[in-house]
Amino acid sequence: MSKTALVVDDSRSLRCMVRETLEWAGYSVLPCANGQEALETVGGHAVDFVITDVNMPVMDGLSLVQRLRTMPDLEFAPILILTTEASDSMKNRGRQAGATGWMVKPFSPEQLLQVIARIVA
Repeated sequence: MSKTALVVDDSRSLRCMVRETLEWAGYSVLPCANGQEALETVGGHAVDFVITDVNMPVMDGLSLVQRLRTMPDLEFAPILILTTEASDSMKNRGRQAGATGWMVKPFSPEQLLQVIARIVA
């Protein structure tokens, strides 16, 4: 049975690229445009790991990570932040929120799959 990823990014093109990469590698994908939509989606689905952007409308990625960490099913799930933010202070805020990993855009599909293999293992 394939693992399911929740992919959260306000950029439709980026969501599509991540989705295609993950589906090619055998994962199922639940795409969402912001943190609020993601919270509504996880209520009805089993999610094995999360990939989220930081800067999004409605609910940003760090707030989403904090909320996901309060849910019993996602308390220990791998959460990868995929963002243009590269500062050490922002990475620290991500860790404090509960993120498992951090990856800076732009990226290659190969890089993404390598990071996911490492954090989901």
